[in-house]
Amino acid sequence: MTVRVIVADDQTPFRRAVRAVLGATDDFELVGEASSGEEAVALVASLRPDLVLMDIMMPGIGGIAAARSIAAASPGTLTILLSTYREEDLPAQARSCGAAAYLHKSDFSGTMLREFWAAAERR
Repeated sequence: MTVRVIVADDQTPFRRAVRAVLGATDDFELVGEASSGEEAVALVASLRPDLVLMDIMMPGIGGIAAARSIAAASPGTLTILLSTYREEDLPAQARSCGAAAYLHKSDFSGTMLREFWAAAERR
């Protein structure tokens, strides 16, 4: 099964890095990119991905509010929050927005992605 992924991040270089990681990771396919929370919510509604990689700080509604909207409207879509925040410095809402996990951007890799996906499938 191929995992269909959307990346939502306002920084083009990070979206490019995610595109490269996904291209080198078996069974993961990038199906859409967003640069704001509103774009991410709209893409999830139209593309129905399996996974959203969501930056926390973006223009507009931001990643936490977007993750909350996605969890409510598309409960079968897994969202992983990404940021440069240390986990202990995350906004409190990050823990209750419906995202399945948090990953520091510097730790993002195909290996971590596969581990998160495998853990989610076991739930």
